[in-house]
Amino acid sequence: MKNNHSSLAAQYFCPFITRILLAFLILSSITAFAQQKWDIKFYNEVKGREVEIYADNNEHMPMSAMFDFKLNNMISTLANGKSVVIPARTKKFLLAKVKVIKADLGNSFSYTNTYNFGDVTASAHDDNLIYWLPFEKGKTKLIFQGYNGKFSHQNSAALDFSLEEGEKVFTARGGTVVEVEESNNRNCPDISCARFNNYILIMHSDGTFADYSHLKQNGSIVRPGSKVERGQHIGYSGSTGFSNGPHLHFSVFNNRIDGKRSYIKTKFRTSEQDAVLLEEKKRYTKNY
Repeated sequence: MKNNHSSLAAQYFCPFITRILLAFLILSSITAFAQQKWDIKFYNEVKGREVEIYADNNEHMPMSAMFDFKLNNMISTLANGKSVVIPARTKKFLLAKVKVIKADLGNSFSYTNTYNFGDVTASAHDDNLIYWLPFEKGKTKLIFQGYNGKFSHQNSAALDFSLEEGEKVFTARGGTVVEVEESNNRNCPDISCARFNNYILIMHSDGTFADYSHLKQNGSIVRPGSKVERGQHIGYSGSTGFSNGPHLHFSVFNNRIDGKRSYIKTKFRTSEQDAVLLEEKKRYTKNY
């Protein structure tokens, strides 16, 4: 059925905008269930024979989104399956334009989207970077679970340092604090307790993240948006979440749009060596 130009937006676009919003709400409910309550908003504006899709990102880090469009006599400037990165602290960031191809034919579109924190297109990490041990000067700590450890590090390049409850935690590398959780006070040696984890998430200049986990309740002294230097005191260790005792869990990773992490093994400066990959069941001293 043909429609004239003046009624195109009302008759074609309004129903589809409703469908788009429903798709977004479904995704939001899934996200909330996974405890990923990122402060990001997607919305649309109708302009003549096209719809512009925008995002407001209120987080202190980039967010990445991927769309799956269903198009009938319409074309999108953003291809299906292509990730787009929304800069941190950005309003009205244009994601895509969806345009009518033939004005005298019926048209429709809808979409679903997936999003995650970080720049999922970032892949460059200098493996020669030297990280600092995340505990106090003059102390020696055991790595009681290393990369791909059997208890909770399967397929994960993460390290567990033997910090006691309430010991100071220091940054291994400088960056921006992008997420802090410190309200929890529960733990158990089962994955079901992962939701009770306290942590500080720091984004580095190359787009990678460092995760400092199992902090004590109210154990962070930094807040999202804080700039931190390497070797800065940021919090206190604990045993919250998926844990069988006090320790500090540390990992560096790139994020992926599917919610999984690409972990990176990092070299540390110790009192014995200037650059070493830490190993499980070995002790390391910090003299700086």
